[in-house]
Amino acid sequence: MSSPAVLAAKAALTSIDLSGYDPVQSKLMDERCILVDEDDNALGAVDKKTGHLMENINKGLLHRAFSAFVFRPSDGKLLLQKRAPEKITFPNMWTNTCCSHPLDDFEAEKIEKDQLGVRVAASRKLEHELGIPQSQTPIDEFQYLTRIHYLAPSNGMWGEHEVDYILFITADVTVTPNENEICDHKYVDKVELQAMFEETGNLFTPWFKLIARDFLFEWWDELLLRKAADGKVAAKSLAGIVDGSKVVKMV
Repeated sequence: MSSPAVLAAKAALTSIDLSGYDPVQSKLMDERCILVDEDDNALGAVDKKTGHLMENINKGLLHRAFSAFVFRPSDGKLLLQKRAPEKITFPNMWTNTCCSHPLDDFEAEKIEKDQLGVRVAASRKLEHELGIPQSQTPIDEFQYLTRIHYLAPSNGMWGEHEVDYILFITADVTVTPNENEICDHKYVDKVELQAMFEETGNLFTPWFKLIARDFLFEWWDELLLRKAADGKVAAKSLAGIVDGSKVVKMV
């Protein structure tokens, strides 16, 4: 029997006019996400606009994504971003360093072996959103940890339904924000992030809250414990800490 994601990939899907939204963000919604089933098997492609409408998500439509976490080697602090008000989904929310999608538009981002496609996409989007040169985020320096399957509404119309690859990288980076993408950024340690979660008025993306609740702080502890002889942290030290072969369902 076909799964909901497989059936949705074959179904007639709803679309919408984006003329009332920010024109730059509206154009980005033409990019094509990789549709997957619940086990992350590729099924085809769909534009971001169609893939992020709750009417289609409620049919089971599911796509591939990544969440990248950039840590500073010298002190292990995590770089956060706050999504710009122009964003169509989840505007004005704090989140991990970068969260986006490998695209069907680029052959390199469809390569599944060793998570190469999502690594390439992560380096590309860190440059697009935060202005971090791709030379500072080499794709072989990303440490893949696991994949999560989650569903989260943004408002009545928009939402996310993703198989989300979690990637850590330790790097000294130069941030030149794209103000159409992010409106703030900061480095935080664990205590500072916990305080942000507890502070009234701060909004956070649902995937970041899920990752923080179930995984982030434990892995962050390990990252700090596994400092090299020079006192620096290295994401690659976390290789093998978790079995990333299966999709972890969080919906």
